[in-house]
Parts: sequence; structure tokens; C-alpha cells
Amino acid sequence: MTMAVTKTPLYETLNESSAVALAVKLGLFPSKSTLTCQEIGDGNLNYVFHIYDQEHDRALIIKQAVPYAKVVGESWPLTIDRARIESSALIRQGEHVPHLVPRVFYSDTEMAVTVMEDLSHLKIARKGLIEGEHYPHLSQHIGEFLGKTLFYSSDYALEPKVKKQLVKQFTNPELCDITERLVFTDPFFDHDTNDFEEELRPFVEKLWNNDNVKIEAAKLKKSFLTSAETLIHGDLHTGSIFASEHETKVIDPEFAFYGPIGFDVGQFIANLFLNALGRDGADREPLYEHVKQVWETFKETFSVAWEKDSLDVYAKIDGYLTDTLRHIFEEAIGFAGCELIRRAIGLAHVADLDTIVPFDKRIGRKRLALETGTAFIEKRSEFKTITDVIELFKLLVKE
Repeated sequence: MTMAVTKTPLYETLNESSAVALAVKLGLFPSKSTLTCQEIGDGNLNYVFHIYDQEHDRALIIKQAVPYAKVVGESWPLTIDRARIESSALIRQGEHVPHLVPRVFYSDTEMAVTVMEDLSHLKIARKGLIEGEHYPHLSQHIGEFLGKTLFYSSDYALEPKVKKQLVKQFTNPELCDITERLVFTDPFFDHDTNDFEEELRPFVEKLWNNDNVKIEAAKLKKSFLTSAETLIHGDLHTGSIFASEHETKVIDPEFAFYGPIGFDVGQFIANLFLNALGRDGADREPLYEHVKQVWETFKETFSVAWEKDSLDVYAKIDGYLTDTLRHIFEEAIGFAGCELIRRAIGLAHVADLDTIVPFDKRIGRKRLALETGTAFIEKRSEFKTITDVIELFKLLVKE
């Protein structure tokens, strides 16, 4: 099935019935198929329809962006252009890692619809990790995804004019604004978007009164705002990944834009640590191994691509790759710190923390998220290896 891009005259919100009608109209199923449809979206921004052909045992997904943030309501309007961003990002990612992203079959820019491969045989990685799944290939697959997608959309691999056109194509101001506020700004101040238990207030106010961490967070925010290094996913947490014991698929790149290479790396690492905070003792070890594996795989994949395909005349100069990776690593750990903090006290929480019982234990683990996040931000230039980061985490959680 080939990719098609179509414009329609008017946006109209789909429901289960009209989603089936669209699938039939597009000829995505054989005529006279018996189709069932279920809206399965549990995210903050979109409707997701699973359409199933019982006779031929075949399914697909129709995803539609809605013109507001579902987590807040119509009082927070959002552009539906993010559907174009998402489908375009998936297609570009698929050029480099086709086995790690869903296939896109069709998109409609005005209806904000993307039709893509059904991944219901897999499980959202966050859910599986909370349930104790290990996903032995997860970090290796994500490391490959990061190494290839982040290298091959950067100045290191593209002619400058091509890269600048892509920067223009993936300009994404509204969704970047969400990240700028909810990850880099609001959690560090007494802002009304923050959401935390009153028992955390002393630790939150300690954060708000820490001018040093605010200065360091401001530097990281500036990098996010100004460093158009490569096409990033922009929201690469464990809830944006489908996985099984053998397979991994990265989804939902609607926050994609040209940003700092370290951002996606740091977001994923942070969410591994968040899951570790929901576990105890030896049960955390698989998460530590994933943190180590994803960085090492990213570094190796990026380095191989650099040596093989870099167009930069400076790429062969001794020390340039090492310096580039050092910069990526330092920023990634800082970005991870911001993610740890915002998931504990910001607007968008994660089940890894919010499902911890009993209540006192949950508060304790969220406090640790604040403390480790702060340490990652403030000490990011001091870490030499990913093992150093893991060891500090272990120290702070008193292992």
C-alpha cells in the first residue's frame, strides 16, 4: 500500500462510525468487509480508532488530531497541523529505521488524519514495564533508533540547504511551546499548571528556591529553543513506544521539530529511571541495564554513521566526534533531570509514580524523582560515563 497525501475542504471530528466510513471510502479494506471499530486513544491530544476486518483478520489505525489538548479541554486550543508533522516524521524515520516505526498508509492534512499500521499485538512499553516486563531488546532498539534518526537528519549527514528546508518543514511552534512551558519552566516556579500532593510541598519549595538549578534549567531551555541540530521525536518516553520481547516500534512523533540531539536521548533515559523508582531493590537492575545499553548503542550507532556517512569536512579531525558525543551526553543528562522533575510535580504525570502504593511510599519516590532530577541538572558536566549517572542514582535512592 502506497502513501497518499490528500486535502479535504473541511475539518470534521471523526467518531467510530465515520472512521469506518472513511476506511471504506479510501479502499483500505476489500469491498463488503465486515468491519468493527473501537476508539482506543488514551493520550492527551488525539483520537485513535482501531478498525478490524473480521473476515480477513486484518486491522489498521486511524489517528486524528483534535484542535485542543484533551488533557485540558477546548480552553487550550492546538493546531491540527501536528498531524502533518507526525506523519511526515514517521515517514522520514522509516527511511532509516523502517523496522522500528509503524508504516504510514495515508494522510489527510485538513482532516488531520493519519492511517497507519496496527500495532495492537504489542504493548505500550510503560504499561509493560510497570507490570514487570523486561523487554530485553528495548534499549538496543531505541539506541539504534536514536543513533540513526538523529544522525541522518543532522548537518553531519545533510547538505546545508536540504537541512534548512527540513527545519522549515518541521517548524512546530505550538507543541514546542508545551514542552518549553511544561518541561523547562513551570515545574521550577509556583505555576498553576503544576500538580502535586501537598505532602511534597516542602521539597517542591526547596526546588523553587534553588537559584542554581534554575540557572542550569534556563541553559537547557535555551538549548531546546535555539539548537536546531537535528529532527528529534520530541516526546520519546516509554508511553510513545510499543514493545514485545522481540519487537519495538516508536510512535507519536507529533512533537517533532529541529532541536538538540540530546533531548530524545535524555527523555528516554529519564523514563527508565522513573520506572526504576516504581520498583525496589534487585527489580531495578534491568532498568539500569537499559539505561547503560541505550546510551552505548546510541553512541556506537551514531559513531558508525559518522565515520561512514558524514558530509562534514571536519568529521575526520581527531577529537571532533568525541567532543560532539560529550556535548550530547551532558545535555542528555540535563534534559533527563528536567523530565524527572516535571513528571513528579508538573501537569502530565506518569503511572510509574502515580500507581505506587501505599501513599507514603509514593510520596517518598516522588521526592527522590525531584532530588535525582535536580542532581542530574546541576552535576551533568561532572559525569564521565553513563555508569557514573547510574551510580549517583543508586546513591540517591540509597541502594
